[in-house]
Amino acid sequence: MDPISTALVAALGTLTEPIVKDAYDALKNVLVQKFGGKSDVLTAVQQLEQKPDSPGRRETLQEELAGANAGSDAEILQLAQALLDTLQAQPGGPQAIQQTVTGDRNIFSGSGNVSVQFGPSGPRRPR
Repeated sequence: MDPISTALVAALGTLTEPIVKDAYDALKNVLVQKFGGKSDVLTAVQQLEQKPDSPGRRETLQEELAGANAGSDAEILQLAQALLDTLQAQPGGPQAIQQTVTGDRNIFSGSGNVSVQFGPSGPRRPR
């Protein structure tokens, strides 16, 4: 998942914490400023807020952010990183953040660094 989607998804479970909500709202407000309140990006964020566990809605958010080229905007990336930093500082820190990488029918999920190598016979697990 891209850093913007990761930050938004990870924050949804902890919006009751004022510091997390403030960082989330700051990111969301910049998305409104950059793309408009009725944009596909904001619609995807709002739909994800309604069903945060929906893989389809997470994927739609990623698609809309990619289509809007949000990942190349320094301000958006900075606010996404600030939100991730805020989440990591909360009790449970890194365990509250999940990165998902999708490949050829593969989903990797967890915390820390992941290394995947593909060779002629398919993926090899790091030793």
